[in-house]
Amino acid sequence: MDLSFKNIIMSSGKVLLGLLAGVAAGALLGILFAPEKGSVTRKKMSKKAKDYGEGLKEKFDEFVDDISEKFEEVKEDVSDFTEQKKTKSESNKKDVKTATG
Repeated sequence: MDLSFKNIIMSSGKVLLGLLAGVAAGALLGILFAPEKGSVTRKKMSKKAKDYGEGLKEKFDEFVDDISEKFEEVKEDVSDFTEQKKTKSESNKKDVKTATG
C-alpha cells in the first residue's frame, strides 16, 4: 500500500472523528444553555440531530466514495504492474530459449 494512500485514509478518519466530537459538543452546549421549556428544547434538539445526522451521512458517503475511488486506482495500478511483469517474464523466457536453443 502506498504510504500517501494510508495517510489520506488516516486524515479522513481524523476529520470524521473531529466532526463527530463537534456535533456532540454542540448538542451538549445547546442543552445546557437552552432558555426554553423542555419540550421545545427536545424538539429543537431532535431537529438539529436530524440535520447533523444528514450532514454526517453526506460526509460519510463522500468518505466512502473517496476510499472506493482510491481503491480502484490502486487496483488498476497493481493490475498494470502485474501485466508489465508478466510480459517481461515472457520476454525473458524467450531470450533464454533463444540463447540456449
